[in-house]
Amino acid sequence: MMHRQTPARPLARPLARLALIAGFTLIATGCAERSKGPYPSLLPRPIESRGDAEPVVAPVALEPDPALDRRITEVGATINTAKKDFATAATRAQALAKAAQGQAVGSDRWIEAQTALAELDAFRATSSAALTDLEDATIARAAAGKPPYPSLEAARDAAQAELDLQTKRIETLQASMPAV
Repeated sequence: MMHRQTPARPLARPLARLALIAGFTLIATGCAERSKGPYPSLLPRPIESRGDAEPVVAPVALEPDPALDRRITEVGATINTAKKDFATAATRAQALAKAAQGQAVGSDRWIEAQTALAELDAFRATSSAALTDLEDATIARAAAGKPPYPSLEAARDAAQAELDLQTKRIETLQASMPAV
C-alpha cells in the first residue's frame, strides 16, 4: 500500500507566521503602554526614576548672639574657677586620704579625709551646675529652631570633660579610703 502525500497548503504556513508575529507585536506594545485594564503597566514608575542622592542644603548663616556669648563666658569663668579650686582641694584630699589609710573608720584622720572629699563634691557640684546651664542654653536654641552654636557646643563639651575628670578623681580617692 502506498501512502499518498497530501499537497501542502501554500497559504497556511505564512498565515500562521503572520498571526504569530502579530500576536507578539500586540503583546509587546501592550506592555509598553499604560494599561487600562486590570493589570499594571510595566513602564517605570515615578519612584523608580528618582535619585537617591542627598539633597543639597544651603548652609544657614550663623547669627552672632552677644547675650549667649556673655553667658558662655560667665559659665566658662565659673568652670575655670571650680577647676582650679578642685585641683587644689584634690591635692589636699589625696594627702589626707593617704594619711587615713590603715586607720579605723571614724578616726580623726578618716574624718578629715572624708571632709576633704565632701569639699571636692562641692566643687564638682559647681561644675555640674555650670554644665547644666550650658545644656539649658543648648536646649533653648534647639527649641527655638536655631542652628547649633559652635562656641556653646565647645563650652558644653569642655564642661562635660571637666566634670567627668572630677568625678573620676573623687571615685579614685574614695576607693583608697578605708571602707565603712
